[in-house]
Amino acid sequence: MSIIRAKNLTRRFGALTAVDRVSFEIKEGEIFCLVGPDGAGKTTTLRMLCSLMDPTEGSAEVAGHDVVKDSDLVRDHLGYMAQKFGLYPDLTVDENMFFYADLYGITGRERDELTARLLRMTRLEPFRTRPAGKLSGGMKQKLALMCSLLHKPRVLFLDEPTNGVDPVSRRDFWAILYSLVRDGLTVFVATAYLDEAERANRVGMMHKGRLIRCDTPATLRNDQDHAYYNIENVAGETAAGHKLRDVLEKQPGVLAVQPTGAFLRLYVDVRRTSAEELSRMTPFTWQRIAPSLEDVFIAMVRHEEQKQEQQRQETPDAA
Repeated sequence: MSIIRAKNLTRRFGALTAVDRVSFEIKEGEIFCLVGPDGAGKTTTLRMLCSLMDPTEGSAEVAGHDVVKDSDLVRDHLGYMAQKFGLYPDLTVDENMFFYADLYGITGRERDELTARLLRMTRLEPFRTRPAGKLSGGMKQKLALMCSLLHKPRVLFLDEPTNGVDPVSRRDFWAILYSLVRDGLTVFVATAYLDEAERANRVGMMHKGRLIRCDTPATLRNDQDHAYYNIENVAGETAAGHKLRDVLEKQPGVLAVQPTGAFLRLYVDVRRTSAEELSRMTPFTWQRIAPSLEDVFIAMVRHEEQKQEQQRQETPDAA
């Protein structure tokens, strides 16, 4: 059963189209990651789904309610955690949680039992009396997460929740999310971290307001349209590396050539060329590799950009 539906969701700010006809469905109990660079449209999409911003065109439903017509009902079913720490730094962990519990009308024994369970889950019990402003970055994110869960939402929206958080705290944060999903919660994460997307059930890749692919991490990595190679014995930042990169980037079918440590990473469209064919033109040693999600994202973005550039060249000038 789909708990989130978006159909041709679009948002414009004047002449700028921040989100361009985005469509997807998310099943109940999924972790869904919307990934892309800054400015891709992730936060705008999330805010429309949370009924914090109306779409210019298209429609969306959350928990069976239209995000425009039934905005109050939508908000009853969701928890939202913004990019920036939005709690009160002078209040303690307990005081922040009690304040938000009061806002949701949760009092007495129910409040005490719920806050105790959340504190155990996040391992913040020893810090109940510490002011929120004196918590570490990871602890602040855990506190914000707890406050967004107090009213027992069906869907949790997280906007770049681990941005600037250390690796250990990030791992702990995801362990908490897995625990919540086992209890039936649906989690929507907007992030720029491709390694985080590996942890999701499904991933939507967003670029310049458009959703370019949406599938499971395993399916995305099993990319049949592109091939990925390491070019060996040529470091990307050497003179030889720069020269080879300049030559290859001009060849048809080459999507990108990126320096990565001691290698150059070569991305190609398999319908147009291969490393073997390219190495006959300009000799280099190569090894085909299994791509990461980051590799797949780079290849798909470059493919889209090349396709759009070709369409612009083929479209007659209106003048």
